[in-house]
Amino acid sequence: MTDLKTSDFYYDLPEELIAQTPAEPRDSSRMLVYNRESDTLSHEHFYDITKHLKKGDLLVINNTRVIPARIFGHIDGKQTTFEILLLKRLDYTHWEGIMRPARKARKGSVIKISDELSATVEDVGEYGIRTISFQFDGVFEDILDRVGNMPLPPYIHETLEDKERYQTVYSKVDGSAAAPTAGLHFTPELMKKLEEMGVEFASVLLHIGLGTFRPVKAENIIDHDMHTEYYEVDKENADKINRAKKEGRRVIAVGTTSVRTLESVADENGLVKECKGNTNIFIYPGYKFKTVDALITNFHLPESTLIMLVSALLGREKTLEIYRKAVEEKYRFFSFGDSCFFE
Repeated sequence: MTDLKTSDFYYDLPEELIAQTPAEPRDSSRMLVYNRESDTLSHEHFYDITKHLKKGDLLVINNTRVIPARIFGHIDGKQTTFEILLLKRLDYTHWEGIMRPARKARKGSVIKISDELSATVEDVGEYGIRTISFQFDGVFEDILDRVGNMPLPPYIHETLEDKERYQTVYSKVDGSAAAPTAGLHFTPELMKKLEEMGVEFASVLLHIGLGTFRPVKAENIIDHDMHTEYYEVDKENADKINRAKKEGRRVIAVGTTSVRTLESVADENGLVKECKGNTNIFIYPGYKFKTVDALITNFHLPESTLIMLVSALLGREKTLEIYRKAVEEKYRFFSFGDSCFFE
C-alpha cells in the first residue's frame, strides 16, 4: 500500500515549454540523459543515443499505429456537434470511445458523421465513455480514413501538416488513439546505425487508449482506476527478450507503453512468453521492475500515471528534481517534445 497523493507528482510547467510541432529531423530533438549508477545528468541530442547504447543492448519498441480516431457528427435536426474519440475496438461494428458533450450523448442517440457513416450510442459509462455501434456500407477502415482526424492531444494547438509525423517510423498495426511518442525520435537511418553497432530491436504491441492518458482524479494514487488496453507479444520477439535477459544484456524500453506491456507479461525472472490480452497495470513508486532495465521516454504531464511510472524507476524526488532541471534548461515537453534516456 502507498499513501502517495496525486499532488505529490505535481511540477510547475510554463505553457511555452509545451511543444506544438515535432522536431525536424526527428532525431534532432534534445535528450536529457540520467545515469542512475553515477547519479549524473547530461544534456545532449537524440542522435547521441549511439554514445549510450552498446552491442547486445535490446531496444523494445511498440509498433502500434495511430488511427484517425477523432470524428465529429450531429443528431439530425440538432445543432450540437459531437466529438467521438475512438479508444478500443470491441468487434467489427462496436467501439469504446469518449463522447463530448457527454451529457447529451444519451443511450439510443444516433449521430450522423457523414453520408456513409453513422453511430448509435449503445451504452453509457463514466467520464464520457460510451459504447458505440457504427452503421456503414463498405470497409470501416477506409471510411474512417476519409472522415477521421488524427487524435492529437488537446494541448497541441498547431495544425499538423504531415500526419505521418504523429506516427513512429516503425508503426505497423492500426489501433491506437495516441502515438507511442518516445519512438517519434527514431529515424530509419538511426535505427540502421544502431543495428550496425550490434544493438537489437524487439517489437511488442500495445494499442494506446484511455489507460495511458486518462488523468488521475483520485487523491490517493492507489484509488485510481486504470482502464484496460490491448497488447500482443509474439513468439519471435518473446524469444529475443528472453535471450537478452538470460544473457544479462540490457532490455531498454522505448516508451512507457513498452514498459507496461513487458511488465504485464513478465514472470518473476523477467522472462516473457507469446501472449495477447488486455492490461490495466499501474506502475508507481514501490514497484519492482522485472524485465525493464532502462527507459527512453518523453517528458510527461504533471500528476499523470506516466510520471508515476518514471518515478517508480528513478524515485519520486529524483524524478521531480530532473523535471525541474528540464524546465530550467527549457526542454520541450510532452508528445512532440524532447526525449529522456534513463539508464
